[in-house]
Amino acid sequence: MIVRKQLVSLVLLAILPPAFVSRPLAAQSPAQNSVQPAVFGYADFTAQSKIEEKFLAVPDAKLAGQHLKILTSEPHLASTPEDRKTAEYVAQRFRAAGLETEIVPYRVLMNQPKTVRVEAYDSSGKLLMSGPAREHVDGDPYQDDPRVVMPFSGSSGSGDVTAEVVYANYGRLEDFDYLAAQHIDLRGKIVLVRYGANFRGVKVYLAEQRGAVGVLIYSDPRDDGYYKGDAYPIGPWRPETGIQYGSVQYIFKYSGDPETPGVASTLDLPDSARVSPYGNEPHIISIPLSYHDAAPILQALRGPSVPQDWQGALPFRYHLGQVGGQGSVKVHLVSVQDFQRRIIWDVIGKIKGTEYPDEWVIVGNHRDAWIYGAVDPSSGTAAMLEAVHGLGALTKQGWRPKRTIVFASWDAEEEGLIGSTEWVEQNAQALEHAVAYFNTDVAVAGADFSASAVPSLKQFLRELTRSVPSPLGGTVYQQWRIKSAGATHAPPAPGEEIHVGDLGSGSDFTPFFQHIGVPSTDIGSEGPYGVYHSVFDNYAWYTENADPKFVYLQEMARVLGLEALRMADADVLPYDYVAYAAAISSYIDAAKKKAGDAGLSALDFGPAEAAATRFSAAAVRAHTQQIAAIGDLAKLNLALRQAETGLICEQGLPNRPWYKHTIYAPGEFTGYSAVVIPGVNEAIEARDLKLATQQLTVLTQALTRAAQALEGTR
Repeated sequence: MIVRKQLVSLVLLAILPPAFVSRPLAAQSPAQNSVQPAVFGYADFTAQSKIEEKFLAVPDAKLAGQHLKILTSEPHLASTPEDRKTAEYVAQRFRAAGLETEIVPYRVLMNQPKTVRVEAYDSSGKLLMSGPAREHVDGDPYQDDPRVVMPFSGSSGSGDVTAEVVYANYGRLEDFDYLAAQHIDLRGKIVLVRYGANFRGVKVYLAEQRGAVGVLIYSDPRDDGYYKGDAYPIGPWRPETGIQYGSVQYIFKYSGDPETPGVASTLDLPDSARVSPYGNEPHIISIPLSYHDAAPILQALRGPSVPQDWQGALPFRYHLGQVGGQGSVKVHLVSVQDFQRRIIWDVIGKIKGTEYPDEWVIVGNHRDAWIYGAVDPSSGTAAMLEAVHGLGALTKQGWRPKRTIVFASWDAEEEGLIGSTEWVEQNAQALEHAVAYFNTDVAVAGADFSASAVPSLKQFLRELTRSVPSPLGGTVYQQWRIKSAGATHAPPAPGEEIHVGDLGSGSDFTPFFQHIGVPSTDIGSEGPYGVYHSVFDNYAWYTENADPKFVYLQEMARVLGLEALRMADADVLPYDYVAYAAAISSYIDAAKKKAGDAGLSALDFGPAEAAATRFSAAAVRAHTQQIAAIGDLAKLNLALRQAETGLICEQGLPNRPWYKHTIYAPGEFTGYSAVVIPGVNEAIEARDLKLATQQLTVLTQALTRAAQALEGTR
């Protein structure tokens, strides 16, 4: 709401020193200003600036490329011997840099495939296809390794079913609702959907709710294939036989080991502490396909023609499917999944802090991959290892951080964020004092830097990237701003210099931020990337298409390491709660309008609006304390950290209590993208007045707790 934002601005002008209000929080680059600029969180940045210059000189592009080549030399599915080898390599590099290092094992429930088979027949009984076909192109040096696992879906059910096929576009809620409106009954059917628009697990979840017995998920060339540009090996896009592997675990309900939600799956955890996973996991079969295998099924389908926005790029008209009679297509699915409790390995390395050793700054990236994982996630691991190299070089020169820095290489992220979740659940008490979690995953797929963050750390990222050189010239900030200004998707909002996204789910920040409330960021460098989760996401594709000279690995190492360095040494935690408060107020305004449109005008937003106003005022006062950086800094920092914890609700969200953050969660029907004030908005969407009223009370209480924490800075 404009009036509220104007009020905050006027209060700031009244109370902040002129030197502060004359420029934004972000400092100018030293290259642009001969006088060392102020940096938010530091009373005097001069000494820190010299430390950062030393760090930035260390991460090396060539070494990062060597890490990448080693990490991608073998397929390394979580819990395999090859996965263990990558854990040992990371641990070796951590120790070489001087980090206190341990490999932390967990025993978790995961599936691997024994048999996966798809056979499609037309209405006359003619065989249309049999697969899934192995991924193959001419000349790829990695595709034929016998250790490449057959195409499968993590958490897929087992079974043997034969049923008619219905095409359901992206498998979104609105897609299934459209089929229902056309009187197409999905009970007992197999649903064919294309990747995109939502998380694959949501597609299966919705199909199962509608009574389907199986789901085939294929990659349409419109979304990441030849429609976008040249396919691999000529270009970067998905080739005809390319398959997107992936988990269909219901991570929008919880992440981690499905037998131990909320409890760490340590090796000594007794069986009695485990629960049946099958109340929150898919029962039905899910199998991924290439468009090579999906095309014969789609082409044979008859029945109604699809809406135009359901049409993909294959060279024929798509149809919904004929139920019974001529034009129907039957598919036989066989899925035999071997579910076992398997060992996975996190690697944890620490540089102990000198002043606040219990306040942790955590940097994380997962290490496991469906196959080789050059971009996802090995580019992140290579970048993290060079960040470790840089900080290790500083420690060898006698530097120590004020706060403890923890580097973490997570395992089994692909199966459901398992390694990070189990570690968070095991260390939840210690993490109450963690001041930040910095994540990278798909670190380098191209040249375009991007980021998502909790609102209190968005300006921290903008400011920090002013100090990092870009391979394109100037700084990362300058190149990011150019790209952000011209973005067709999520360009900067009015008054926002660069767009920074919100945190949904799909990577390892999820347990830190949305389960226990650790302020988090997620960074990456994007580009044309059509081989996600396929055998072609390998070293050959990477060096041809993403980053031939590994300079973007070097860039990401610098940004990631600088996040840790600047946060660990800050005098005052550089959280921007003024921006956070403004964001929350805008979310409440939007929810109020949504409620009116949904016929829930009886909802009383008054208490939540009053709590948001109180939080805004407290944020402004806290900001002045942060800028002054005088007095009891330990008390000030504790209050600042507790404000984020205040936004956690112990009972969790309705129907998914593992998610406890009242401001951000992955959408129940999107899975990846963030839903803001989720308890309130999802109740409004369900037109549930009683639940919406209850969730508004929960939100009001959370905002009050956060405001009270910030009021403690006085």
